[in-house]
Amino acid sequence: MPSSVPKTLTDWWCDASTEYAFLGFSYEVTACQSRDQLHREFADIRQNFNSRYVRLYGFCDRKGFYDDIVDAAWANTLGVHALIWFGFDGDDLWKGRRDVLLGALHSNPRAKFVTRVLQFGSEPLYDNVLPHDQLTQQVIKAKANLSDLHIPVTVSELAYGFQERGGAQDLLDAIDSINIHMLPFFAQDASTSAQAWPLVQRDLQWFIDHGNGKKMYFDENGWPSVTSSSVQPNSPNAVADVPNEQGYFNLLDQHCTDLKNVVAGGVGWFAHIYSDNQEPGYGIYDSKGRLKITLAPRTSC
Repeated sequence: MPSSVPKTLTDWWCDASTEYAFLGFSYEVTACQSRDQLHREFADIRQNFNSRYVRLYGFCDRKGFYDDIVDAAWANTLGVHALIWFGFDGDDLWKGRRDVLLGALHSNPRAKFVTRVLQFGSEPLYDNVLPHDQLTQQVIKAKANLSDLHIPVTVSELAYGFQERGGAQDLLDAIDSINIHMLPFFAQDASTSAQAWPLVQRDLQWFIDHGNGKKMYFDENGWPSVTSSSVQPNSPNAVADVPNEQGYFNLLDQHCTDLKNVVAGGVGWFAHIYSDNQEPGYGIYDSKGRLKITLAPRTSC
């Protein structure tokens, strides 16, 4: 990062057509990590894994928390996929989170230089937190709010979330990029991660067919190492263990060229999630801070 905040975003971001292959991590913030922890773990994400971005997941309602995110991202040369969290309780707390985040994006002079995109999520269509026409209006209003900051807006969602709402084409038309939840473990015909490429292709092709050539990312993207009360397969043949978690990211790496050749410069992908302390079973690190798998994916091909 430069020693002082630039005066303009002109030529600041790499073109989205260069954003394919491995991009970084999903990172849950429900623990409201301290500023020191954010700096320490963002440094690890950048230096040890060659990440470009951190994709936020969950929520922290502590005053000034997003300013801490911006500070840690700036210090470690990372961009941020920010998130307005709806949650699963059907409440309207997301409105306050939306307003606080939009305010921080305007008030923090460095925020627009680290915030690559603003997401509504997570899986708001699948969870039916808002009808798709109302969610579309939220996207349109946020785009207008952020137009002077040039921060694009999207939703973070499964293919099935769109499909079960009749395709929600109005929402697909409104969003600036398509940020996809790619979780093939939950497919009804899932088995092992080594056999998951056709499942990935199936959901990806749906977005290619309906996305009007927009840039695509796999943001909530992974394979669990264990099942739990909230992580249950829909196929009796789906295997959750550490080798299959490893195998899924190996699979994406092996298909780097296939992902690169997708419309709009290819598909960039995140590893979900940074630590088992954030979401048990999905972490690259276990709950004691030890690496579960070897993650050294290509960032280009």
